[in-house]
Amino acid sequence: MNNSVANTGRLAWAALRMLLVLTVVTGILYPLAVTGIAQGLFHDKANGSIVKVEGKEVGSELIGQTWDLPKKAASDATTGDDESEVARPDPKWFQPRPSNSGYDPLSTGSSQLGASDPTLTELVGDTKKAVAAFNGVPESEVPKDAVTGSASAIDPHISPEYAEIQIKRVAKANGLSEQQVTKLVDDHTEGRTAGFLGEPHVNVLELNLALKDLAAR
Repeated sequence: MNNSVANTGRLAWAALRMLLVLTVVTGILYPLAVTGIAQGLFHDKANGSIVKVEGKEVGSELIGQTWDLPKKAASDATTGDDESEVARPDPKWFQPRPSNSGYDPLSTGSSQLGASDPTLTELVGDTKKAVAAFNGVPESEVPKDAVTGSASAIDPHISPEYAEIQIKRVAKANGLSEQQVTKLVDDHTEGRTAGFLGEPHVNVLELNLALKDLAAR
């Protein structure tokens, strides 16, 4: 009986020591080592790929955002009712693809509407008309990503085709030539990852920041 208790005690103590060792190694040392390597070699990426302008954080390369005109509160003088103006895209900026979450990083996810859902069909049709009218192009030139959101709802990229149909509008709104804006788009068009993964794309935040610099010259 005593031997059995002693053996059980030794096994329990060995298990406890192993637990403590693994806790220190995997719960403290390993995370510290990985964090140190990430901060040393990939500092920007490890901290969320934050984009700063003049020391101020303006967004992340990984998260899209809206580029709308400022909302204005309107008051009905007769009834006293307050109404908020519906957000409208700002013609000065390149616009992202639609977002089911309004580019809220805390509320990601698609609409979950199926391709055959009449609600989605109607929404895509209405969005295509709006995009075509906003950019002054035929509906046939509106690419798919201009009327459909990404699975995450915060995709920061658009296709080169979507950027191209916005060039004329953006150039006019900023007092630039179409040639200048076209070159800007070309300079910010990234190819497939590793040459074969994904599709060519344009980061809207980086493109609009470059546009801001160009328009300020």
